[in-house]
Amino acid sequence: MKKTVRTGALVGALALALTACGDAPDETTTDAGGASGAPEGSSDYLTCLVSDAGGFDDQSFNQSAREGAEAARDDLGVEVQEIESQSDADYEPNIQQTVQLGCDLTVSVGFNLADATGAAAEANPDLDYALVDAATEQSYDNLKPLLFDTAQASFLAGYLAAGTTETGTIATFGGLQIPSVTVFMDGFAEGAQYYDEQNGSDTTVLGWDVDAQTGSFTGDFDNQTNGVNTAQNFIDQGADIILPVAGPVGLGAASAIQGADGVKLIWVDSDGYESTEYGDIILTSVVKEIGAAVQDAVQAGVDDEFSGDPYVGTLENGGVSLAPYHDFEDQVPAELQDQITQLQEQIVSGEVTVESPSSPSTGG
Repeated sequence: MKKTVRTGALVGALALALTACGDAPDETTTDAGGASGAPEGSSDYLTCLVSDAGGFDDQSFNQSAREGAEAARDDLGVEVQEIESQSDADYEPNIQQTVQLGCDLTVSVGFNLADATGAAAEANPDLDYALVDAATEQSYDNLKPLLFDTAQASFLAGYLAAGTTETGTIATFGGLQIPSVTVFMDGFAEGAQYYDEQNGSDTTVLGWDVDAQTGSFTGDFDNQTNGVNTAQNFIDQGADIILPVAGPVGLGAASAIQGADGVKLIWVDSDGYESTEYGDIILTSVVKEIGAAVQDAVQAGVDDEFSGDPYVGTLENGGVSLAPYHDFEDQVPAELQDQITQLQEQIVSGEVTVESPSSPSTGG
């Protein structure tokens, strides 16, 4: 029998915003490490990467995009130019700078750059653009949205959290209430509810009401103090597993969790065990393979096969995933691990469907 998990009403266009921070590039073309030029024997194909919040060392999705550009540089021999944004006012001039540089492909990271990227794509049809975690209202043949149905992987994380909580209370919060944030929160809350339905338990999820599409948001993606305070509030209410969807603000949550006995963190975007200094408290991560999507976009450009067709990462194509349990491997019961493996197979097969109004696969 087909099981369908549904979430609330449509909440808007696909997006992921992080407030910006960083510097404009040097005049020379630089690789991701700051060295001038590209590897010997490289092509003259120039890929430009424009960051959103926190710069390229945010331990989240800007960093993942950078890693994809680095991989393209190393594997394909392309040149890479990084441009970091420090504020909203930087987005349009930074995108325009990629035009002046003659970038064959510009990869812009996040919803805040969507308008500037769309305008540049329309004005420069001979140049290619890829937009990470967002889509423009109008489609362009030379602008490829790189999107991720993270509700699917977050569903597994919510199931895991409900199956391992010792207090019966878990929590999630976001930076801004935009679809590419709430898509995580939808999946997480629905996964916990599904665990309860399957196992006769009663888990309280703080921070997000799926039906009302309302919850807890810090209002930003860069003030880590807001993450500390929000996480501490949940801890005070008994939450022992917290999923922050807030970029670097999540690092503030991690610091609060690290100081609390028995509380665990679920990271997002990258495998936080590998990308942050908080591996000892990270139960798992909801991963988006942003780097691979960026590298594939560069490959398509080099091969003269670039198109504006959106890429949507799913569990089926490996674009999203649940990271290993790392240090908590022995604390997740084998039966629960088997259930999660089976649940992933059911989502891939369509036996269980995870529907969020913010998912790209549902036209959110």
